[in-house]
Parts: sequence; C-alpha cells; structure tokens
Amino acid sequence: MFDSLQERFGEVLKGLRGQARLTEDNIKDTLREVRMALLEADVALPVVRGFVERVRERALGADVTKSLTPGQVLIKIVNDELTALMGESNEGLALNVQPPAVILMAGLQGSGKTTTTGKLARFLKERQGKKVMVVSTDVYRPAAIDQLESVAKDVGVDCFPSTSDQQPTAIAEGAVAAAKKQFKDVLIVDTAGRLAIDEAMMAEIQALEASLSPAETLFVVDSMTGQDAAKTAKAFHDALPLTGVILTKADGDARGGAALSIREVTGKPIKFLGTGERSTALEPFHPDRVASRILGMGDVVSLVEEVQQKVDHQQAEKLAKKLKKGKGFDLTDFRDQLKQMSQFGGMAGLMDKLPGMGQVPDQVKNQVNDKEVVKLIAIVDSMTPMERAHPQIIKGSRRKRIAMGSGTQVQDVNKLLKQFTQMQKMMKKMKGGNMAKAMRQMQGRLPPGMGGMGGPGGGMPPGGFPPGGGFPM
Repeated sequence: MFDSLQERFGEVLKGLRGQARLTEDNIKDTLREVRMALLEADVALPVVRGFVERVRERALGADVTKSLTPGQVLIKIVNDELTALMGESNEGLALNVQPPAVILMAGLQGSGKTTTTGKLARFLKERQGKKVMVVSTDVYRPAAIDQLESVAKDVGVDCFPSTSDQQPTAIAEGAVAAAKKQFKDVLIVDTAGRLAIDEAMMAEIQALEASLSPAETLFVVDSMTGQDAAKTAKAFHDALPLTGVILTKADGDARGGAALSIREVTGKPIKFLGTGERSTALEPFHPDRVASRILGMGDVVSLVEEVQQKVDHQQAEKLAKKLKKGKGFDLTDFRDQLKQMSQFGGMAGLMDKLPGMGQVPDQVKNQVNDKEVVKLIAIVDSMTPMERAHPQIIKGSRRKRIAMGSGTQVQDVNKLLKQFTQMQKMMKKMKGGNMAKAMRQMQGRLPPGMGGMGGPGGGMPPGGFPPGGGFPM
C-alpha cells in the first residue's frame, strides 16, 4: 500500500537524518522533493500546495533551527502534517441512535459497494457484537441482488429479500420495518451505482436518504483512481450529507493520492480502508498509522491488533501446552501455523505493517509471497499422517511421492524438511518453558523460502512472532 510514495519519501527524508543544521536553502530543496513526491502520488494540487506551505512555516520556526537533531524534528513535522491532512484520528461510525441504525452506501459502479457492504456487516457483527441486516436497492445491475445475498450468507448476516421490479425506496422502507421486527441493531443499504455521475442516480439516492434519515451515509470509492476519487467524493458530498468515506482496493494503491486528498477536498473523514478481497479485509482508517507507514516506520499497533483478532488462541494454547509437556513439534503443527498466517490477508499486507520494509531490497521482499505459503501447505498435505508425525521416515521414494502429489519438486520437499528440522530443534527449547532464550536464538526466522528477512539488515524484528502465536518461525 502506497509503495511508490513510501519509496519517494524514504529518499527525501534519508538525507535529512544526518543534517547537523537546517538552513532555508536545504529546507527549500527538501520541500521541492516532497512536493514532487506528492504530485507523483496523484495528490490534488491545492492539497499539495497547502501541505508544503504548512511544513515550510513550521520548519523555519525556532524549534527546528535550535534543535540538536533538526533533521529528525523536520521528519516529525512531516509526519504530523500528513496525519493532520488525513484527519488526525480515526472517526468511528455514529450508531448511537434508535435501532436499527441505517447505514447508506453510495458510490459509482465498480467501486466495490456490494463487497464492502458485506465486509462492513462482518466488521460490525464480529468486532462490535451488532445484529446486522443488509438489503440491496440496486434494481438495475443484473444479479446485484443475488450478489449481496451471496455475500451476506458468506459473512453470516441476514439479507432482506428484494426484486428488480420494486422501487428502491419501497425496498428500503420494507427492510427498515423488518429490521425493527427482528430487533436488528444495524441495517446496511446497498444502493445502485452508475458508470458516471448523473442526475437520475443522484435523485434516486437523495430520495433514499430523505426516506431513511440514515445514521451514516458513506461514500465508497476506489482508491486507485487517485485525485479523481477526491473529485467524485466532492460531487457526492455536494448532493448528499455524507458522513464519511470508505477507500476500497487500498492494497493495490501504490500512490496514495486519494487517501491524502479526500479529507481536505470534502471535509469528510475516511472511516475505513478495504485492503483485499477477503470479507475480513476491512480496517478502520487511522491517519497517524497510515502516515507512519508512508514514512517507512510501519504500523505495529495495527499488526498487534490483527494478531489478537485473527489468531486461533485455542489452537495456540494447545500447541504451547504440547511443547511444555515435551511432546515434539511435528509437521501437522507446522501446517496449522501456515494456515493461521493465511488468515492475515496475505503476506504483502502483513509486511506492509512492519517497520523498515521500505529499506528491504525488492528481491528479498519478492521471496515472501502467498504462493510460497500455499505450496508449503500442499507439500505437508501430500504426506501421510505417519509421515507428518515422524518426519525422519521421509526418505528418497517418499520424497518423490510427496513432490508428485503436491505438484512441486523434490528439492522443494528437501528444503521444507531441512528448515523444519532446524525449527524442531528450536521448539525443543520450549520444553522447560524457556521461551525467551529460544526466541533470542530464533532471530525472527520465517518459513522455508521466506528467509532473508530476519537478522541484521532484515525488516523482521528479532524474535518475530512467538511459536503458538499463530505464525511459523
């Protein structure tokens, strides 16, 4: 996420860290580079101008020029202004109204409204314990209603039935009545989109808004459209009393122009980021954390929250007890850890939150990919229960069979077994509960084929994640 912007800012700020003193000239040079980085990221020009001017005013102040580490102070100013530009802090949904609280989803066709409706329903159900119902008022797009029904089933929430021959307002009003009867906390209304802004679409959604008086009217927009996203958001804001924005496809957005422009252009906060295809890939938008990512400092807070939410704690506890009793860590345990990793929205999303990833060479980053995890799981799945429990019996003919069964090469199996043997030795140190000592020796090891990230120069912090905490070492 925002890779190119992170890379450019990394280059700009790298030269500042060693500056003994800052002058008007080198501040000017730095801000010229900052300006170019923001324009290349497709940030709206008025936003860039305002941002650079604010940084300039603060950079020329006494706090910077008199500081013992002026370069670091200037980096902090850039960080603070990026955070302020995007809204200071996360603004949650205002759902403290008479239930059901109605959330109206607006946006252009293809922005991801329907899938985001499902993601938001799951978020409210699992993170906030809400009873949620969804409804589609898109009577124009073929199979739109069927799509939402499928999404609702996938995330485990009720979907109010509707048909393409009904009026959108009638559908929505019927859904509100049903939600009241069923004591639902939240009703999310998925509306029709168009390929472009037009009067008919705006009139229809305005009628829905007037009829429902929603607690939240959220504009859903594709972040990869850059400053066009901010322009579209402004058009919707002029027609509707928007309360916030959801940026979709942020995981594929290397530039970040939309995230940096929308708040300034519309005055409305970004409330969520869509970060992948999975129904769990929706995260609250925290400006301070995103600014930290852009400046290459990672987002450890979000990473810890994600671990707490998605790790199977029962499975982790079971493994910890097994190790404490002196029972060996086998290939079944290894596979379970790999499956846990796949719950985190992919390795790219995981790495994006780690500090220092901007300085890790691309050839190293490219070793860490989701296909490698899938391949490892396939290799272990091709083994018999006996082989998983006793890896030492896997010799020549068995290795060939496992490689053939998993669609891999014998050398892939050899590599997995070699790394697994090293892991097993480390896990034996857990027998006496001496986890700290073992962690120091592990130095953040990753699964086979994902080496190079730990240790000096690597982006992974020493020690990585604890065994049994949902990650293989």
